[in-house]
Amino acid sequence: MKKIFLLFIMFYSMTAFSQQQAPVKNEAAQLKEYFFVMLKRGPNRSQDSVTTQKLQEGHMANIQKMANDGHLAIAGPFGDDGDWRGIFIFKTKTLEEAKNLVEQDPMIKAGRLIYEIHPWWTMKGAKLD
Repeated sequence: MKKIFLLFIMFYSMTAFSQQQAPVKNEAAQLKEYFFVMLKRGPNRSQDSVTTQKLQEGHMANIQKMANDGHLAIAGPFGDDGDWRGIFIFKTKTLEEAKNLVEQDPMIKAGRLIYEIHPWWTMKGAKLD
């Protein structure tokens, strides 16, 4: 009798587990991968004001180009003067593609900004497209 009871418990547990897993797989099928970039204060911030202005203009032009080319879902600065300076969220196919785009930014090239990049998921159809 104990064996039958244990088999019943095992069968019930496996059935319950598989039913709980089904929605997760369904949700995963509805997720889309993006690449989240945290732009942070870099080690080289000693440029004069004219150079800094030119770097900023190049940074903004690069953001516009990435958006126009369809690579950038969203971008923006933080409103305080902390070490976190802004974010990019890329809709590229690979991490390497996103990394190559970030490294073209004049502020990154000059060392005024550094970055961290992470794969990031959200629901398909989110307002990032």
